[in-house]
Amino acid sequence: MRGRGCVVGTAVAALLLGAGPGVAGAGESRVREVRAGVPEADLAYHGAAALAGGWLDVRFLPRNHGPSAVPEATVRLRWSAESENRQRLPQGCARSGERVVLCRLGALAVDGLGEQVRLRVRLRGAPAEVLMEFDTVWRGGTVDRNRENDRQRVLVLDTGDPYYF
Repeated sequence: MRGRGCVVGTAVAALLLGAGPGVAGAGESRVREVRAGVPEADLAYHGAAALAGGWLDVRFLPRNHGPSAVPEATVRLRWSAESENRQRLPQGCARSGERVVLCRLGALAVDGLGEQVRLRVRLRGAPAEVLMEFDTVWRGGTVDRNRENDRQRVLVLDTGDPYYF
């Protein structure tokens, strides 16, 4: 059963990322070398997360600081606690593991804002805190030399208060 989940997770990731033969996936984000002639974009995310009674509410706004447009982008959200098996996720988002959700952001114009992403996830066991991380896993063939603003790590305590990033 575990192997079947990995296959489904991989298929979902490929669908959301638009990955095909010869296209790098999540490992692409770790490449530091920039190839000549490849468009460059600078993605950033700002938003908030709140945890109350085992429910993690996340909202964020993607932005492309340019200098090139991004034809397609996908973000990966991870948390330190497992989520419940049944989740209602917004359109464009899919669970790819017990602690991972991928969300398609679509195209991002230069100096443009994408649509706000809002999701609510039920975590198992109603943890007192959760470490939420997210990063860009697909940028439509563009490179991002400033990876500091498209990676976030937020410790969210079960207070119901929003934690901004």
